[in-house]
Amino acid sequence: MTTLLDTPTSKFLALGRLVGNTPMITIQYRYRGFDRLVYAKCEYISLTGSIKDRMALRILQQAYSEGKIEPGFTIAEATSGNTGIAFAALGRMLGHPVKIFMPDWMSQERVQLIKGYGAEVVSVSKNDGGFLGSIRMCEEFAASRKDVFLPRQFSNGANVDAHAETTGPEIWSQLMSVGKRPEAFVCGVGTGGTVMGVGRYLRAHNSAIRVHPVEPAESPTLSTGCKAGSHRIQGISDEFIPAIVQLKDLNEVISIHDGDSILMAQKLASTLGLAVGISSGCNFLAAVRAQEMVDRDAVVVTVFCDDSKKYLSTALTHEEPVKPEYKTPEIELLSVGTVGRACEFCH
Repeated sequence: MTTLLDTPTSKFLALGRLVGNTPMITIQYRYRGFDRLVYAKCEYISLTGSIKDRMALRILQQAYSEGKIEPGFTIAEATSGNTGIAFAALGRMLGHPVKIFMPDWMSQERVQLIKGYGAEVVSVSKNDGGFLGSIRMCEEFAASRKDVFLPRQFSNGANVDAHAETTGPEIWSQLMSVGKRPEAFVCGVGTGGTVMGVGRYLRAHNSAIRVHPVEPAESPTLSTGCKAGSHRIQGISDEFIPAIVQLKDLNEVISIHDGDSILMAQKLASTLGLAVGISSGCNFLAAVRAQEMVDRDAVVVTVFCDDSKKYLSTALTHEEPVKPEYKTPEIELLSVGTVGRACEFCH
């Protein structure tokens, strides 16, 4: 017997209640003699534990509405991990086989999570092209069959729409609920959907809001325009500038060292109990840098993209040497507060 939840519309309604609407926290810290405050969205409190759930859900909704995907189609995507996890879970909920192409140097936790959702993982070595090779192999797989849907997260405008329609409005509503207005938003660039979508929404309310993309100092792809160096912040700076990223519409790029990001993620966990991933440590340091650019009391917002569970086999759990240029040793984390969730009627 067919039930209500067997229809795509009902499934999307259910998924919409499991994705997004995340709480915001405040982190009070002391830096160079002054107490300051940074705001962060806890995106690890979502269906699969990362911000990528928002984009995956929006892309699949749009694909269904436009008839680009049908029941039984295989969802195939190239990813550094979190997007693959999101599509694996959402794809299975909607009844689709899922095939993920991923560089073989990503954490084993990511690989096992994707497989745990019943998806197939194709590991791609550096000799086979790494991340760009993953995209090529994914496209070749789709070209060989007629029943494959490619989300194409790096060029799909629905990725940006997801954050313009959910993350951005939530940030605005949550800050307004405590009498604040954002002055800057910072975020590491993987696909670029978050920084472009949130930036679009916030600047529609105030064009003076600064929107900074963030990259690893060891691999300045955004700054140089091409693959440069290597880094340890999984999920950002994937060897090229995604098509949906329009740097001309953003403020200057902020560069953060990967070792500093690791140290900050470790400190957030050991001091405040916030067990976040390496990119979240990076984003927090970028928020501190943005306050230096604007004002130490500026309202700066970022996102904590995922938690530490996907990094237990990485440098996040190792002792990281401190270098003179790192900021983490200068930052004293003091306390955590909460703003709460934005209700579904607030935007």
